[in-house]
Amino acid sequence: MKVNITREEIEAFDRATIRGSIEGIAAGLAVSLPASFAAQRYSHAYRALPLSLKALGVVLIVGPAWAIQTERRGVEFDEEYNWKGISRQLLDNAKAREVSEWDNLSSKEKFLKWVARNQYKVILGSWAASMAVAGTIIMRDRHQSTSQKVVQARMWAQGLTIGVLITTGILTHSQRKESANHHAVDHSWRELLDAEAKEAESRKIRQLSQTS
Repeated sequence: MKVNITREEIEAFDRATIRGSIEGIAAGLAVSLPASFAAQRYSHAYRALPLSLKALGVVLIVGPAWAIQTERRGVEFDEEYNWKGISRQLLDNAKAREVSEWDNLSSKEKFLKWVARNQYKVILGSWAASMAVAGTIIMRDRHQSTSQKVVQARMWAQGLTIGVLITTGILTHSQRKESANHHAVDHSWRELLDAEAKEAESRKIRQLSQTS
């Protein structure tokens, strides 16, 4: 892995993340805007919502899409341009071991591991889906005025936010507990040093054979 980074590489990384940002925003808008227009056309409850809540629904889709795709492009750039030679080989070996371990897991273990890796995506997605369901149910109540519905929606939002925080704490605690029970020491740095030493020795041997 490279340590000294040039200005050109920083600018290239910025271009990669900007590209990811544009892709994420475009993908989020491609999903959220048609869905919003369709709901506006076919759902009376959605039409009764204030503009701020409709905009919030779009943001809840565009925001995660933007963040995920930006990070994805940044990781891809880092792996492609900064991990080369022995470092790249060790990275590929680590990925191969991870795939092999994943294939040996049961369906339940795969689900739990996927949730642990993507806990914030799962939590935010569940929160957004719960908000959408709660908003739909509230807006269908014909016995309340729009202002009363907005107040009730805010109460639901506060309750769901507290639930999200509690769930996040539980998942984080479980993940830390599992890590403590299955603590593994990272020896990748030692493997990297050994591989680089072997590569340097092989270069010296080739140089000696060429001079002799």
